[in-house]
Formats: sequence, structure tokens, C-alpha cells
Amino acid sequence: MAKGFVYILRSLKNGRFYIGSTTDINKRLLRHESGNVRATRNFLPVRLELCQEFDNYTYARKIEQRLKDFKRKDFIEKIVKEGIIKLGL
Repeated sequence: MAKGFVYILRSLKNGRFYIGSTTDINKRLLRHESGNVRATRNFLPVRLELCQEFDNYTYARKIEQRLKDFKRKDFIEKIVKEGIIKLGL
């Protein structure tokens, strides 16, 4: 099974965070930076704040959804500052 990544981007335009998951982080970042992702297109440029690898993509998607459920900027900023996602499912 493919490894999974959860990543957090920050818009340099307005400071908003974007949380995503993928199996190929480099390819996904290129899509964001080129404006090919609708969710971040209007917030370019973006900077990768955190990327964490997980054993499989299914688990990475669960972590992504859990992070998105929090909907609190201060919580995401804390994760970025600590440099690690500490969510156990």
C-alpha cells in the first residue's frame, strides 16, 4: 500500500491555512503552486508549513479530515510550530 502524506500550506497572500493529503507530495505541491488546485488558486502564493508521512494513504486521509474538523487557526498554528501532527486514531 502507498505511503500517505498530510500537509499544511499557508497562503502568503492572506495567512489562511490549507490542509491536504496525497501519495506524492512533490507532484501535489507543483499542482498547488501552478494554480491547478481550485481550493488554493485564489490564495497564491502558498508555502509548505508542514508535511508528515504516514504508513498508508487511508490513514493520512483520516488525519486530514480530523484536522479539518477542528476549524481553529490557533490549533493549526500550534501543530505547525511543534512540527508534528500528534493525532491518534
